[in-house]
Amino acid sequence: MTRLVIFDVDGTLVDSQADILASMTAGFASVGMAAPAREAVLGIVGLSLDHAMLKLAPEADDTTRGDMVEGYKRAYQGLRMTNGAASSPLYPGIAQVVAALSEEPETLLAIATGKSRRGLLALIDNHGWDGVFQSIQVADDHPSKPHPSMVMTALAETGVAADRAVMIGDTTYDMEMARGAGVPFLGVSWGYHPPHMLAHAAAVAERVEDLPALITRITGAA
Repeated sequence: MTRLVIFDVDGTLVDSQADILASMTAGFASVGMAAPAREAVLGIVGLSLDHAMLKLAPEADDTTRGDMVEGYKRAYQGLRMTNGAASSPLYPGIAQVVAALSEEPETLLAIATGKSRRGLLALIDNHGWDGVFQSIQVADDHPSKPHPSMVMTALAETGVAADRAVMIGDTTYDMEMARGAGVPFLGVSWGYHPPHMLAHAAAVAERVEDLPALITRITGAA
């Protein structure tokens, strides 16, 4: 029976915090503002940029926040073009886990991310993942996490039932998105929200190597 494994990206598959922090600093600087503390910036990773800026700069007006979003995008794109795959390095062991899952005939892979389609496709290309994911859901096409739209669309596109799927992520936004779609959530400990915030997860992986066994425990055998 087919199962679906849905991955978040930033903080789950890739450690993009250096570029996120640098780009957020640039976005704030573009309107003459100082960027928030590191913990605050990493706390909004996963949200669509407009929602992220609203949380980080609620005092700014809509036009200013729009300029900040554009400043962030310019900086992030520049870093990606300069550094390639080094901008968003895979967590150790992730390449092997994704490759093994993709070779299982009954396992489908999907992505649900707050990234733009352009940014995600560049990342997929940089890491040699073309054709690996059967469903790709990005911020361009959906309400921001934690709205369940991305997960529900991935289920619809692949035809997999919610109880045969799992959402893997590092933030409360991923956890609440999965819960809203009726899909079990598997947290990871190496991302941007501390594990104690993922209390409603079916499980929290301490190591990348733990993912395959936990996925099977939650979804059943492939």
